[in-house]
Amino acid sequence: MTAADQQHRRPPHVLVVTHPAQGHLNPALQFSTRLAALGCRVTLATTVSGHRRIASYSLPEGLAVSTFSDGYDDGVADQLQQWANFVSRGSQFVRELIASNAEGGTPFARLVYTLLLTWAMEAAREESLPATLLWIQPATVLDIYYYYVNGYEEKILDGCKDPSFVVELPGLHVSFASKDLPSFLVPSNPYPAVLKVMKDQIEVLSSSLEEEDRPKVLVNTFDVLEPDALRALEGKLDMVGIGPLVDLTTSNIDDVGSVKYMTWLDSRATSSVVYVSFGTMIVLSRRQKEEVGKALLSSGRSFLWTLRKESEKEEEEEESRWREEMEKEAEECGGMIVEWCSQVDVLSHPAVGCFLTHCGWNSTLESMCLGVPMVGFPQFSDQQTNAKLVEDVWRTGVRVVVPETGGGDDDGGTAVGAVVEGEEIRRCLELVMGEGEVGEEVRRNAKKWKELARSAAGEGGTSHVNLKGFVDEIASYS
Repeated sequence: MTAADQQHRRPPHVLVVTHPAQGHLNPALQFSTRLAALGCRVTLATTVSGHRRIASYSLPEGLAVSTFSDGYDDGVADQLQQWANFVSRGSQFVRELIASNAEGGTPFARLVYTLLLTWAMEAAREESLPATLLWIQPATVLDIYYYYVNGYEEKILDGCKDPSFVVELPGLHVSFASKDLPSFLVPSNPYPAVLKVMKDQIEVLSSSLEEEDRPKVLVNTFDVLEPDALRALEGKLDMVGIGPLVDLTTSNIDDVGSVKYMTWLDSRATSSVVYVSFGTMIVLSRRQKEEVGKALLSSGRSFLWTLRKESEKEEEEEESRWREEMEKEAEECGGMIVEWCSQVDVLSHPAVGCFLTHCGWNSTLESMCLGVPMVGFPQFSDQQTNAKLVEDVWRTGVRVVVPETGGGDDDGGTAVGAVVEGEEIRRCLELVMGEGEVGEEVRRNAKKWKELARSAAGEGGTSHVNLKGFVDEIASYS
């Protein structure tokens, strides 16, 4: 066999570049793991701080992690400067990594990057390496952003001034009110810099049409979940469902019996516990936390609430006092509050019957894969759209109704809206957990989507076949 033949038979080497936020790391890691299982050699690149968040994960054969410093290895004090460092240092790191692997005889065949990282694609282009976007939100959200950038921006911005505004987008058989759109697209968006990056992402995809026929986008969804959304941009983008990118095979707990919250769940009846988590980024106001607490305590149901301790010095004493009181009341009412838990392990437990969630896409998919009905309490980004889909399309949960006006003081609202009162949250919990028609429907649908999600990701499922097709495509060019 010639050296050329040996080179040809080498498994394709894929470079996956991801943002260090947990919501990006999790799907990027699962994507990388599945590529490795299909025979690829994979290098996952992120920051030093991002690597720490996944350091406990046991990497499969064929997957390695490569890191760079953005200057904030121990945490972010200045988000704008951190982003600037992330872009500049990340770009240099990726270019050097591509070049060094080529020189060392282990060249990359493809770069895959998560959203917001157009700089990674540009670095790959400079090194003549093909790049593919891994979209880690629903296909529906990508469609919305695409249409916003390509002709719908003015219509949406003007329409949002009207409370009765509804927008319909080509190819999508669902209409959206302003409260259903990604928060970065509405006039009240407090993060214009993020919107600019998202627009840049779409513009890069649009410009790619000049270089290739329908740029391929890998999407963390599956065919039967979003059939219309995956086809809505036919002729513009080739959107391929390769999800759900959720790890259901590995427990994050070495000894389940030694973990207090898991043994506590063991003592609860089937489908009797409300699990509460707002993800790793959301910081609820004190007033909103109090209203969530009121809802849980008055619901008469057991609950497990993941509630991080905040770091603001001026709030530590008051926050600590409130937390101590809440923990005591929770214990008296059959609840438990923890700083952290393994979410997949908790959602897998038969005692859990409802998930009060911010509707981050990872959490939404985990809940779907594990058949747990949801109460959606979206905060920002894609979460509003995800909650809309959960309630009105997939019908696996309900969504809290947010007051139209804020509380009027510094502690009065969540990141993007007014405080939702405890009674409204309790109403939604009862709808999902109760014996009425709504509860029966969401539980039935949750079970249905659990089976469909697992089937899609399993051997021979649509997402497995789609991902294998992507690997075969890479291999044919490497």
